[in-house]
Amino acid sequence: MRKILIPLIALCLAACNEADKFHVKGNISEAEGKTLYFYANSIEGTTCLDSTKLKGDGAFEFSARNESQCPEFYTLSLEDNLIHLSVDSTETITIKASLPTMTTDYAVEGSDNCQKIKEIIAKQHQLQNQIVALEHNTSMYPGDITDSIKSLINDYKQVMIHDYIYKEPMKAYAYYAVSQVIRDLQGGFLLFDPYADRADIKVYATVATAWDGVYHDAARTEQLCNQVIEGMKNTAQPDTKVVEIDEDKIQETGLIDVTLPDVDDNLHSLTSLKGKVVLLDFTLYGGPNSKERIRQMRSIYEKYSSRGFEIYQISLDDDLSFWRYQSENLPWICVHETNGTATKVYGVNTLPTYFLINRANEVVKRSDMVSDVEKEIEALL
Repeated sequence: MRKILIPLIALCLAACNEADKFHVKGNISEAEGKTLYFYANSIEGTTCLDSTKLKGDGAFEFSARNESQCPEFYTLSLEDNLIHLSVDSTETITIKASLPTMTTDYAVEGSDNCQKIKEIIAKQHQLQNQIVALEHNTSMYPGDITDSIKSLINDYKQVMIHDYIYKEPMKAYAYYAVSQVIRDLQGGFLLFDPYADRADIKVYATVATAWDGVYHDAARTEQLCNQVIEGMKNTAQPDTKVVEIDEDKIQETGLIDVTLPDVDDNLHSLTSLKGKVVLLDFTLYGGPNSKERIRQMRSIYEKYSSRGFEIYQISLDDDLSFWRYQSENLPWICVHETNGTATKVYGVNTLPTYFLINRANEVVKRSDMVSDVEKEIEALL
């Protein structure tokens, strides 16, 4: 009995180990005798996991284990031809290609992320060819060439944002799209600059926030969040002096009403919240430390909302799509202001700034007067 049991245990262990792996297989024609390499592309660098010398039918199969807590990226490399892949868990991905057109013209099955990455790469190659053609154009003035390239890049970025990033920012292909490097005669550049361009930082922040919600402890999530934080620091505007509002005067005049739309275009007014303790918050979801601040507010809201506490949060983010994505799952009232009227009447010159409103619909405290917000809320409740 023991002689039979030991081989069975070994077979079970082998089956379990194999079940934990993902597989990349397929055929690459017109590549007989050539070596196909399989690389892992982590944030630490590129590592060759395996290789195989292709036979006449071009068949290959690689298997590995994704030890990461999020989707990871891999590359099939044959001479100067590359196929970029993303793997999440234990997928089986099938690739069919021909060596002469392997980089852009291949078929992929078993992964929606890999299919989307293929689409992105095709568009990327088209952009790069257009840029190189303009750079070699001798009939145009240099300034016109520069303007044309900028226009091409901007149009391409808009396609990436709306078709691949904002649609499903938690997906691997959104991460791939936001991290693209575009090649040109000078070498290459980041399509989205997470360190210096505020519009690009917001795009990064969308992916960072989505990944933080799904892959909170992953190294790639930490990298994204750090890039956003560093970018916000680099591009932060100098703080202007806060307009001081006399607390007694606020209490005498009561509440200045505000009525603004939420993500579904439903209007919400401050006066409708009479009877509740309200935290009126002016904020930027794309601002420094916004993610940590939202977490703190969520904790406060969960603690006090059942006792008659509400948050009325006014976003001043320029990008409405970014605001909608950031706020759609928050449990309190999230509205957006475009003309700055509320910020002016409340004397808000720095963000974030908040006000506490009592049950009688009277403003009683501004954030720069508060040392312990929970203590103040407790007192008002």
